[in-house]
Amino acid sequence: MKPPLRLLALLCGALLAAGPSAAADAADAAADRFDVAVTVDDLPVHGPLPRGLTRGGIAQSYINTLKRHGVPEAYGFVNGKGLREHPGSAEVLVRWRQAGYPLGNHTFSHLGLSQAPSLQAWLDDAAANEALLGERMGEDDWHWLRYPFLDAGGKGERHDQALARLKAQGYRVADVALGFDDWAYTDAYARCLDKGDAGAVEKMKADYLRRIDEQIARNKALSERLYGRMVPQVLLTHLGAWSAATLPAVLDRLDAAGARYVTLAQAQADAAYRDDSPGAGNGALMERKAQERRTDLDGVPVVTPVGDHGQLCR
Repeated sequence: MKPPLRLLALLCGALLAAGPSAAADAADAAADRFDVAVTVDDLPVHGPLPRGLTRGGIAQSYINTLKRHGVPEAYGFVNGKGLREHPGSAEVLVRWRQAGYPLGNHTFSHLGLSQAPSLQAWLDDAAANEALLGERMGEDDWHWLRYPFLDAGGKGERHDQALARLKAQGYRVADVALGFDDWAYTDAYARCLDKGDAGAVEKMKADYLRRIDEQIARNKALSERLYGRMVPQVLLTHLGAWSAATLPAVLDRLDAAGARYVTLAQAQADAAYRDDSPGAGNGALMERKAQERRTDLDGVPVVTPVGDHGQLCR
């Protein structure tokens, strides 16, 4: 709803009375704002479970952080196989729905489209998730799909046929514009917690937070280069112990950068997400578009590659 004209006049008058710098600061702050839809992959199970933690506790920590930051919606993308292999993990989905957050399809076994033995095998794996989604979501819409590994089958017949079949079944693809590779820290974090190596955990966090700042700066610059504006960002995170522990710092940084949290549908209503390219859905949206357009990225900030944590805390 638009504010009444009298209120707008009062606000403008207050800014002018405070001086030109206050009005300019307010205009700059408004210009820096950008929309972010938060999405969470791999419910109910992502990565190993450190001693002393529970899957339900990880989910509740995640939910509490999202609520504190005013996140109105966070689609949780489900792999039903996790429920079968970890029966107690059903509590994750219960808590997610009790928080008012929706669930979507991440295929039953987290199967990448290009890695599936056939297109039909992949479609069957996605369909195997639908009964549990329908049961958990009731009358609410669960027809959003996130490709595992952001693997939409590359380019060609399998990609095109899969996308056509999904659309025919009423699905929308949950694209990704922003992510911080949280998955890459999950296993090492569990090992270091189990060993009680607080120093190693702090080093990982310092590395991770530096890369978050770099990625936000890159996405802002890349969006300006591609679209001449900051387009809404769809953030990809994962429901693991590392991600839950670091989510407060992640959202603090997004808040400081100007994030305004919206729903997935609101973010993807932007024209930038109406992607009819032959590789739609593969990888991150803006990186994909930059490659397709052969965009000159000179001057766009780069992100430090994820370090090798494979031997950490062994």
